[in-house]
Amino acid sequence: MSSPNGTQAIDRAAMLLAQVVHGSEPVSFTELTAACGLAKSTTSRLLMALERHQLVRRDSDGRFWPGELFVRYAWRGTAGAHLVAVAQPFLDQLGEQTSETINLGVATGGTGGGQAGRDRAAGPANAGVTARAGGGGAGSDVSDMMVRQIAQVNSRYLIGGTNWVGLAVPLHCSALGKVLLAFGGAAMPSEPFEARTPRTITTRAALAAELGTVRDRGFAVTDEELEPGLVAVAAPVFAGGLTAIAAVSVSAPASRLTADLIPATAARCVAVASALSATLGSPPGLDRSRGSTAA
Repeated sequence: MSSPNGTQAIDRAAMLLAQVVHGSEPVSFTELTAACGLAKSTTSRLLMALERHQLVRRDSDGRFWPGELFVRYAWRGTAGAHLVAVAQPFLDQLGEQTSETINLGVATGGTGGGQAGRDRAAGPANAGVTARAGGGGAGSDVSDMMVRQIAQVNSRYLIGGTNWVGLAVPLHCSALGKVLLAFGGAAMPSEPFEARTPRTITTRAALAAELGTVRDRGFAVTDEELEPGLVAVAAPVFAGGLTAIAAVSVSAPASRLTADLIPATAARCVAVASALSATLGSPPGLDRSRGSTAA
């Protein structure tokens, strides 16, 4: 049974949380203290606890928003279908800009990856997409988490026309798998990593270093790591929090998406993913450079 002091602390924390969740705008520390009638020290202590458990988060101005747990809950169940409907115009726009294959993907459990998935991954032109829209769910084995494509805009070229919708590919060797890992949408997979090609990253240390680069520049690149001849760039999609809930990729044969074209293609991908994030309610200006890579 909870002690009176313990119950009081829970009541006060719940009162603060209700103020944040029900507010139409982010709430400042001063506003929360005044609204709840609490001492500043008590408010500070309780907000820190709520932050630790991802129930609230602060923006760059120090104001409080509902935390990542609320975002993850909101994207469970039918989130995938809703996300596709919202994202489709943005995917179409990126397809118009690049003429290459565009995919939207989320993190999911590994079921369906299997041999059929590996066979499909030998097709010509598309890298996996990343992130979580309520992805793997409780009980999913970290080592089994994959990236599943949930929407696609086809390439205008004959080479690169494979339909990747429904296909699951590994996190460590797909561009958007790297984005998902870098921005907290999935846990680091367990070693050993499957070597899909001679260029595949196969150690945890090397992957952790790569994820740091992804966070620094805001996008990921896969250069013939998922399959020979396949290059892709990917950028994260957010829905209000610091955790990527999905991601967008541009993929093409290495003969078309050459090294000199990658920066401009990645910039277009980032711009479209950012516009989609804004539509999903993600405020600008959040520092997302510290993604989670914890197992």
